[in-house]
Amino acid sequence: MHRFSPVSRPLAICAAMLVGLALTLPAGAARAAEEPGLLNVTGEAQIPAIPDMATIRLGVVTEDRRADQALAENATQMAAVLAKLQGFDIAPRDLQTSDLNLSPLYEPGQDYRGQSRRIIGFRASNSLTVRVRDLERLGEILDASVSDGANNFGGLSFGVQAPGPLESAAREAAMKDALARAETLATAAGVSLGPIRSITEQGGFRGPQMMRAEMAMADAGVPVAAGEVTMSSSVSLVIELAQ
Repeated sequence: MHRFSPVSRPLAICAAMLVGLALTLPAGAARAAEEPGLLNVTGEAQIPAIPDMATIRLGVVTEDRRADQALAENATQMAAVLAKLQGFDIAPRDLQTSDLNLSPLYEPGQDYRGQSRRIIGFRASNSLTVRVRDLERLGEILDASVSDGANNFGGLSFGVQAPGPLESAAREAAMKDALARAETLATAAGVSLGPIRSITEQGGFRGPQMMRAEMAMADAGVPVAAGEVTMSSSVSLVIELAQ
């Protein structure tokens, strides 16, 4: 049987205590000590462009005492609008009808019992989305649409027909901006940048707000200014930090 000397016995007890303490440390604490610091940074970029396409939303609204007559009149006016637009060499793929709706019209006020009002007619509405690729004729197209039956204007927006190169340029510029910000922050903190952990990107067009007005109030030869549109991109990075 082995016997501890008076000197070695306290050393053995201390060693056992240190081993026990190491075994009782939480596993998460050990992992936290090994995890590198992380830097979250976001870069942004905006690439302006001259628009070469417009999207307009026209509408036809008709009313009649009879539902079928309201629909028939609406169909007649919309057919006239479509025929006029096709005369401007607008391709069928750039014309899309939507939101065909028929709703009752009620007499004003309520009866003496507060019950539902009596139906006195019907309103039919139909919307048409048009992509105009020849901006020089946009004002002319708007004017012609009004004169041939469109009596509601749902909005006007501008864009580009081939956004791919703009999207790539915006992403590249946003990535460079994010890396430049990260380098500035790391230098100020006295640390170095490590590998990138993750990349998250968001982006899209930012152009003039949709302009809304009643087509019945539009003058002949509607003046339109296209201005510019902007392709924006935002890139978020998570980067490891090296001490």
